[in-house]
Amino acid sequence: MVQFNEKISRRGLIAGAASLAAMPALASNAAPAATTQAPPPAAAAAPGAPVATTLSVPMTPNGKPWDRAAFEAAMAASGRKVSVTDEQFSAIQARKPAAMAAIEAYLKLRLGSADPLVLAAFQALPREYYHYNYEEHRSTCGDAYDQPAKPWALGYGSALSDYLGQAYMTQVIAPKPGEISLEIGTGSGFQSSLLSRIVDHAYSIEIIEPLGNAVKQIFGPLGYDNVTTKVGDGYYGWPEQKDGFDIIIVTCAAQYAPPALFAQLKPGGRMIIPIGQPFKQGQVFYVYHKDATGKIHSRRDMGCFFIPMTGAMMKVPAAQASATPA
Repeated sequence: MVQFNEKISRRGLIAGAASLAAMPALASNAAPAATTQAPPPAAAAAPGAPVATTLSVPMTPNGKPWDRAAFEAAMAASGRKVSVTDEQFSAIQARKPAAMAAIEAYLKLRLGSADPLVLAAFQALPREYYHYNYEEHRSTCGDAYDQPAKPWALGYGSALSDYLGQAYMTQVIAPKPGEISLEIGTGSGFQSSLLSRIVDHAYSIEIIEPLGNAVKQIFGPLGYDNVTTKVGDGYYGWPEQKDGFDIIIVTCAAQYAPPALFAQLKPGGRMIIPIGQPFKQGQVFYVYHKDATGKIHSRRDMGCFFIPMTGAMMKVPAAQASATPA
């Protein structure tokens, strides 16, 4: 049975550090909670608070309800066996409406509105399915929809990012149906799954081999057949996808924007990437847009904090960077 009272590894969480957008409004220097608890029922929303559209029982792409049996079966099919009681599963689901309301409110606060496509994608995904520490082989599903939102350790120095940061990054790059996306840093697989509910196909690259190989198994059991992942160095993007990408989302801090990613961005494409020094404050989101003529436009966004992009990024100085391997 899944344990709802296991200690979180502070070292693993900080090494995985990474809230994909631990923005100033979300960042905290306080120590993470020492234990995880079975979630309480969701609190009622305050009068006047924004409430995201709530669907009935979530459905998987094959049309089956997302219930405890479906959750356990999907976990087993992905090589991550877990067992929860009906009460535990219901308690997890009870927290989702409040998390959805928090996402909607945060997007409105930061961006002026909440994209219905982003909200619908979040509603469709069972976040508890992605709460798993691959190094320790244990589920942390009881911590899905935590409030306040925070990152959770995946093992191997990686983390499942907080859902407010994921929502912010997703809306900034404005994914649309018919588009193709690329994520650098697969992590838990949640971000690419989120994009896959909007775009035609989502590609993702993970440099940590044991994590990438394990996460590759999680999409099929949910019926997410438009997600393709591989283990590799995201610094060089995915050149085999000859037509390029409409959106690129980088979920690790780069010291500069890799030239290959600009080369693989389609005209009209958008990219968001955190830029800054490894494990240091002062990292900032940069948002890029390639116009119809191929010219790149950039703007500096808000501050953030991410684990570093490794591989070639750590070896190739910006002055020697190129779009293809040497």
